[in-house]
Amino acid sequence: MFDPKSRYAALPPVQVKDARGRTVEAIPPAPRPRQSLRGIHLHKQHERTDHLAALYLSDGTAYWRLAELNDAMTAEVVTEKREISVPNPLIEEEP
Repeated sequence: MFDPKSRYAALPPVQVKDARGRTVEAIPPAPRPRQSLRGIHLHKQHERTDHLAALYLSDGTAYWRLAELNDAMTAEVVTEKREISVPNPLIEEEP
């Protein structure tokens, strides 16, 4: 269901009850990655998070990492900031 590179690919589904009382399968939220700060990007008008992720992380699909580091619920919220925190390209391993 998910791309093999997705942070959701390895998460096991859980059984939950929906609003109508039915048991459905859902994917839990992914754990927050341990990221260190690479630097700050000064946002310019019309810049998109997928383009910034491609520039700094060499992966346009890693825009979610910019959102995580900037405590933004969605990638679009990141573009409303003047200063965008940029993570290092590699996610730190758990100790």
